[in-house]
Amino acid sequence: MKTEGLHKQNNIDLEPFYQALEDDPKLLEEALEILLDMVNSEQKSIKKLAPPIKSDSRNLYHEIVNPYKLTQGKVNTSSCCAGH
Repeated sequence: MKTEGLHKQNNIDLEPFYQALEDDPKLLEEALEILLDMVNSEQKSIKKLAPPIKSDSRNLYHEIVNPYKLTQGKVNTSSCCAGH
């Protein structure tokens, strides 16, 4: 009985949810804020989130990674030799 209820939950049609996020940028922003809060509260979830983004949305992945790489490169540069 309990597994039947869980099975029905897994079959919920998410299309209206996705459509609402596409139609209303404010809802999308709120959903992303909630997602980021969830990721920040559980550090292990970050490691689970990166691979699907990398495989399904390479542009988004690069938009996230490239600024990080640039700031890391600036931090690692010695101040005496920067720009020379």
